[in-house]
Amino acid sequence: MERCIKAILPPKRPGTKSVVIFDDGTTKKYLPQVAAEQGLFVGMELSEAEYQALEAANSAASAKQRAVRIVSAAAVSRGDLRQRLTQKGESPEDAENAVRWLEELKLLDDAETARQIVARGVSRGYGAERIKQMLYQKRIPRKYWEEALETLPDMREALTDFLQKRLGEEPDEKTIRSATQAALRRGFTWSEVREALERIKSYDFG
Repeated sequence: MERCIKAILPPKRPGTKSVVIFDDGTTKKYLPQVAAEQGLFVGMELSEAEYQALEAANSAASAKQRAVRIVSAAAVSRGDLRQRLTQKGESPEDAENAVRWLEELKLLDDAETARQIVARGVSRGYGAERIKQMLYQKRIPRKYWEEALETLPDMREALTDFLQKRLGEEPDEKTIRSATQAALRRGFTWSEVREALERIKSYDFG
């Protein structure tokens, strides 16, 4: 089955796609660079194999374009990017190829992403356990965790400041319990919280 291009509508604005109308009434949207690379023009006839090749080229380019947008907006790992691309509708094959392409361009580095995630957790005042959760959620391979966590500074002062704000001047048992639970949720261990509470007002927590 051959298809003939009846009309090509240019993108309405930067960042949008060209619209290609075929003689059978089919309407497809293609990235401008794909239309140019494939040499599309009105009256051009495409065999089924040529049409499928055009579709594959457009899908691959779409995945790469979306991958660039994602990594430009936030630090992501290979696994995280791959999942986000497939969730957006890209095929697993196109998603994997886009990931490899960005790696080749040195725009995707799990080790560096791990360090950025640790730094982000530190800036938010999180403890090591919460930061480990962040690494897991971002699908950072565990082989990169240890090196990234070595950059984790002493968070005792941050924990003490957090608890002091929660406790106020004369905290009761309920306030102390609430502050303790909040600190635990932020990724600090019970022993770290206990030491911080003792530093603040020498409470006896048995």
